[in-house]
Amino acid sequence: MKSGQILRSAGVVGSFTLLSRGLGMLRDVIIAYYFGTSLLASAFFVAFTIPNLFRRLFGEGALSAAFIPVFVETRTRQGDKAAWDMASKVVTLAAATLSTIAILGVLAFSIGTKLPGISEKWVVTFDLARVMFPYVLLICMAALSMAVLNSFKHFATSAFAPCLLNLILIITMLAVFPLIGEKPVNQAMALSWAVLLAGAAQFAIQMPALKRFGCPFKFSSRWNDPRVKEMLLLMGPAALGMAVTQFNVLIDRLLAMWIGGWAPAALFYSERLIYLPLGVIATAMGTVLLPAFSTHAAEEDAESMRETINQALRHLAFIMTPATLGLLALAPIIIQTLLEWGGSFDADSTLLSARALMFYAPGLVVFSAAKVFVPAFYAMKDTKTPVKIGIFSVALNLVMNIIFILTLPEYWKHAGMAFSTVLAELAGMAILGRILTRRIKNIQWRQIAGSFLRSLLCAVVMAAAAWSAAYYSQPLLTGYLPAKIAQITVLALALGTGALTYLILSFKSTEFREIRSALRR
Repeated sequence: MKSGQILRSAGVVGSFTLLSRGLGMLRDVIIAYYFGTSLLASAFFVAFTIPNLFRRLFGEGALSAAFIPVFVETRTRQGDKAAWDMASKVVTLAAATLSTIAILGVLAFSIGTKLPGISEKWVVTFDLARVMFPYVLLICMAALSMAVLNSFKHFATSAFAPCLLNLILIITMLAVFPLIGEKPVNQAMALSWAVLLAGAAQFAIQMPALKRFGCPFKFSSRWNDPRVKEMLLLMGPAALGMAVTQFNVLIDRLLAMWIGGWAPAALFYSERLIYLPLGVIATAMGTVLLPAFSTHAAEEDAESMRETINQALRHLAFIMTPATLGLLALAPIIIQTLLEWGGSFDADSTLLSARALMFYAPGLVVFSAAKVFVPAFYAMKDTKTPVKIGIFSVALNLVMNIIFILTLPEYWKHAGMAFSTVLAELAGMAILGRILTRRIKNIQWRQIAGSFLRSLLCAVVMAAAAWSAAYYSQPLLTGYLPAKIAQITVLALALGTGALTYLILSFKSTEFREIRSALRR
């Protein structure tokens, strides 16, 4: 895929991802209204993190990373029939394995609730996790369907599928909560069952698109296939390598329970704001890059891979750098405006979440780099290197988590954990980048660094302009408008001022011209 095609395909994925993130933000606003940063909110978020980790291990990350290169190579060299035969075997094996994992998980959480001396917060967490854990099977099968469609460079259907999760949870809170009463425990349980329904919907919506591309929809137990073995060998290390960020997030949430019942919820709300730009831009880019890199690797076209890496890093830096500075400058205003609508989310919740958001913000640039580096290794069928670096990052994150928990003040400990996630990922990406330089010669790091520094300088001016617009307009508007309308107006004014400033400063940059040209086409 050429640069313009990659950007346009990323634009398709990004557009649907933007819709999904927008719906996700609405979902989180409603969750914040009902549960705030309470223990029940933290229990739900921790319980939901566990099947999401398996989704990364055996779903979007590992299956896509291992399946797409093998599937693309099989189609290229042996034709569609051989590729679909391989896919049927993989689907059957995945369904059997994930069903076993789901059953064992439900049994484990059921036993966990009856352990002697277990605290209430873990009983509630295990109860919710027991309901949600079969989501592992459903969402991983949906992710495998997504990998197949992406292999055909069809991104729209699979990019829309996550919207269904947010829609179903929103409908549950708006329509079902009033019917079951105001008891928070019952509401959290209903939300957990809605997660299961959403997993099934995400899998089902992709079936028509698969049929159009000729998917035979059959199971095959003949797993003694060299292509399947090759995929499994790639998938094992990929499961850990691509899930490093999720491991770190899970570690943060489990340790945050140790700090207090409010901490996991505060980390969740801040993390969601990080994943809004990350999901719209970086994840979309990573989704498109893996099949593109796989094609370059299959054709042994090192020059195209090198150029794709160069452009992807420059474009991500151009977008993520101002997003990072903007979050640093406006974190409290953003949290207050989006989440503080009365109900259970109060001023203390805003303060705690904003602190975590400021320490998570630099992760936008770091996590974006992972969306380029890791797929490049997987496309070259090297999954061992990312997993080794991933294990190092997880260990480093754990050590720094413990240090911050023991040394920081009580209501800053969770922010320290957010920062440790960023630092651990930064160390891992620095090592991966160095190794990638040895594998793919002449990556233009000087050009990439120059592009990043220009974006950083423009972003600093942008952040100063946005903060000034908010600081000076807030006292004026608060005196004339209702509180929430004033907050929305201040935030819109700050964001508009920042965006206009950044565009003016970067109007003549190469990255702006390339992105504008791709959007026009």
